[in-house]
Amino acid sequence: MTICEDIGLVYPTDCPYYLMSRATLVMTSAFKKAFSAAGVRNVRPSYLGVLWCLWREEGVKTVDLGRCAGLEPSTMTGLLDRMERDGFVARSPDPDDRRVQIIQLTDTGRTIRKTVMRMVNETLGILFEGISKEDIERTNDVLRKVLANAHGGNG
Repeated sequence: MTICEDIGLVYPTDCPYYLMSRATLVMTSAFKKAFSAAGVRNVRPSYLGVLWCLWREEGVKTVDLGRCAGLEPSTMTGLLDRMERDGFVARSPDPDDRRVQIIQLTDTGRTIRKTVMRMVNETLGILFEGISKEDIERTNDVLRKVLANAHGGNG
């Protein structure tokens, strides 16, 4: 299937890839501004998946944290380096396997939760204004399917 030809691509805005990438850039910029305005300047939008997973369950092996956040191991290493540098997480060796690291939130990583989630919700509220809950859910379903297809149907 040739999506862009099938839909009569005339402008970049007729291509789903272009629209998704532009929307991602706009949302990332809005989150950065919101976090900075709320006084959590070191929080990067790229940290959100890891933070959400750790706010749900602490003391997670790096590989399990990557699965939860939907990130590849090679991405996790650099991301955790930056999150550790910024004071949100700490790594410790697994007592059962020295090759494995356990990731914990720091006190800072725990205390930013309410502020970060408030800013995420406020920002998304602005960005998705006028879009029905059903349309948002349908969009989420489509994007989950795109991700599953990208991983050979294994989501």
